[in-house]
Amino acid sequence: MAAARLLRAVGRLRPELLRPPAELLTPRRGHRLTPADDELYQRTRVSVLHREAPHSMFIDSYSSRGFVVNGNRVLGPCALLPGSAVQWNVGSHRDITEESFSLFWMLEPRIEIVVLGTGDRCERLQPQVLRAMRQRGIAVEVQDTPNACATFNFLCHEGRVAGAALIPPPGGRALVPQAQPPAE
Repeated sequence: MAAARLLRAVGRLRPELLRPPAELLTPRRGHRLTPADDELYQRTRVSVLHREAPHSMFIDSYSSRGFVVNGNRVLGPCALLPGSAVQWNVGSHRDITEESFSLFWMLEPRIEIVVLGTGDRCERLQPQVLRAMRQRGIAVEVQDTPNACATFNFLCHEGRVAGAALIPPPGGRALVPQAQPPAE
């Protein structure tokens, strides 16, 4: 009985002593809205899985007549630059000179790599042409056109500043885009 009187007296004087702390009354959640002490000074990194790039170029298909780039048809040899596709005035790999590559080193932002597609087969370029590109800080990857298209698409998908110089492969081979699944 004496203990009960004592508790009543203490409760009248300081009622907050008898109540449980507020943190015990709030429901516990499985997640925190604020960072813990050890998380305050660490950096968070975000990876964007799908980035809309307005200037990205992708080769949809090719044939002996030309290329389809981002849905636009380009007839004959073409040069693909960041944000544009132009016809390239060469007939074969023998016509490629320093002057025909000049449009790749005049651009801003600077192109890191030019993928050159030489038709059905991988052909050698003149050494002075490759040397001129290397002196200007641009790498040149020479491949047959089917592989050059795939390499260019891969580089663009990675976000690299790449260019392509493509000569259509003669003959009946063609890359045709796969049919799109019906929209739901």
